[in-house]
Amino acid sequence: MHDISAAITTRFRVAATGCIIGLLVVAVAPWLLDTYLTNILIRTLFLATVVMTVDILWGSVGILTFGQSAFFGIGAYACGLIFTHYGFGPGWALAGLALGIGVGAVVAAATGWLAFFHGSLPLYASIITLALPIVLTQVIFSGGNFTGSSSGLSGFPTYYWDLRIWFWTAGTFLVLTTTAAWLLVRSDFGRVMVAIRENEERCAYLGIPVSRIKIMLMIASAVIASAAGFGYAAFSNVVAPELASFQLGTEFLIWTALGGRGTLLGPIFAALGIDTMSSWLSGTMPFLWKLLIGVVFVAVIVLLPRGFAPLVGGLFRRILPVRTAGAPARVLVPDTRSRLGQGADDQKPPLRIEHLSRRYGSLSVLTDVTMTGRASHLLGIIGPNGAGKTTLMRCISDGSERSGGKVEINGAEIGRGAPQDIVALGVGRSFQNTNLFDTLTVADCLLLARYRIDGARLFRSSVGIALPEPALDILRATGLDQRLADETGNLSHGMKRGLELAMVLATEPSVLLLDEPTAGLTRPERMVIGKVLGRLTRDYGLCIVLIEHDLDFVREISDRVVVLHQGSILMEGTVDEVVSSELVRSVYAGHHVEAAQ
Repeated sequence: MHDISAAITTRFRVAATGCIIGLLVVAVAPWLLDTYLTNILIRTLFLATVVMTVDILWGSVGILTFGQSAFFGIGAYACGLIFTHYGFGPGWALAGLALGIGVGAVVAAATGWLAFFHGSLPLYASIITLALPIVLTQVIFSGGNFTGSSSGLSGFPTYYWDLRIWFWTAGTFLVLTTTAAWLLVRSDFGRVMVAIRENEERCAYLGIPVSRIKIMLMIASAVIASAAGFGYAAFSNVVAPELASFQLGTEFLIWTALGGRGTLLGPIFAALGIDTMSSWLSGTMPFLWKLLIGVVFVAVIVLLPRGFAPLVGGLFRRILPVRTAGAPARVLVPDTRSRLGQGADDQKPPLRIEHLSRRYGSLSVLTDVTMTGRASHLLGIIGPNGAGKTTLMRCISDGSERSGGKVEINGAEIGRGAPQDIVALGVGRSFQNTNLFDTLTVADCLLLARYRIDGARLFRSSVGIALPEPALDILRATGLDQRLADETGNLSHGMKRGLELAMVLATEPSVLLLDEPTAGLTRPERMVIGKVLGRLTRDYGLCIVLIEHDLDFVREISDRVVVLHQGSILMEGTVDEVVSSELVRSVYAGHHVEAAQ
């Protein structure tokens, strides 16, 4: 525990040290720089703050956004419009800043709502954010004298402070927001962000509200970008459509890629260096400097796809090895508040399916499936390949999957709910193929599984991970409790299966959907899984729905068996009734004959 506390303290010490060093550099720099360079850097510091938000969205969460320039422009025009048409002074300045931040937040919320609905593809979000600056620029053009149209607004009253004061203002804003962002990406919530970037689908099936988190991050990034735009306009005394343009949004992405996406500091230094050099090159080589920047960008993408920051960081660590403030070592503890197995209503079956159907155009995959899953029972689903077993799992765990019929979880109809909404009703699901987060550690994955119950700390990392006893049993049986710091990509297949089951149990479901959980496992590993499943039904009262091709395994642990054939229920009964059925044997035999042909 002492080591863990020391690791957390070290992280905040590193953040505080970096912040102090940054503020000292900001305080001293204006005294050492000439007027021209100071003037350029003030603008660049505001732009670098926006680039930092692009790196949060693109580098940490995986949202390729072209829209940060629009929020920057909203903040800039809020300043220009208020100071030009309404008034100038401390009160008006605060009103303009509030207007820019408020409008930016509302536009970001609307953009996120359009871009991140359940089932949307990442490309769709990129298209929405690409259209945003284009639409905003057209609005500015059509504003006539009010917005200045294509000429923008200039000459409005502003604060004509000394350049040093403006430099300190812009630099302090960048340092403080970057420090907060550094703590954020290294916190529990930062692990959630990386998980969304790596495997959005798995996050949803762990109960993590992916769309809501993306919208929240877009709003927060828009607020910072709008504030930066307001400061930029107040200093420069000019606003123009270029500040909200698609071109500027693309430049933000280029600077992020050149600096090193996901490194936070890399894009900031890239923005400072490239924009400062561009200001100088545009005067000495007005027709070539953009071409040079483009050539450098292409070269970096081809030769250094991760940008300059990882390369520079690697060289620095070779020359001067340092111990970085990584995530603290975590410990597993029993969850004394666990309600695993207590969420079901004794008067209502945990799972009820009525007349369920699933069609893909003219192809009917499931037809009129009606079945009930009861507490303390393990329901085996068997059938030949293509019978619709996995499709049935999808229809139970995702409300948008089914074409007709009704699914109830603990008496509540799932409707068209997204997977995270159905997890909240009490459904946990494992996948036919292991579906994890390869670059995250075992401890990170378990922490993600507890998001719906315990949440995630924004600027700190949790020390203990509270898990229900069955999840701890699986971790101990597979040896994962000794490998919490290992990345999941380095685990064996059996360990990955065990981790996925432990993660599902960590969500504390009352209905557990398992799609071939023993596929690829050795016999001892299958025995461990079988004992755990038996205990889950016997001691915790879970309703387990199991898809499995190993009929011996099904016979050992199932209470009832449902046979699916060509999307319909062929037979339902006890294990002995189904296994001894001539009809079931003929179906399997016919399937094998067809497969052989």
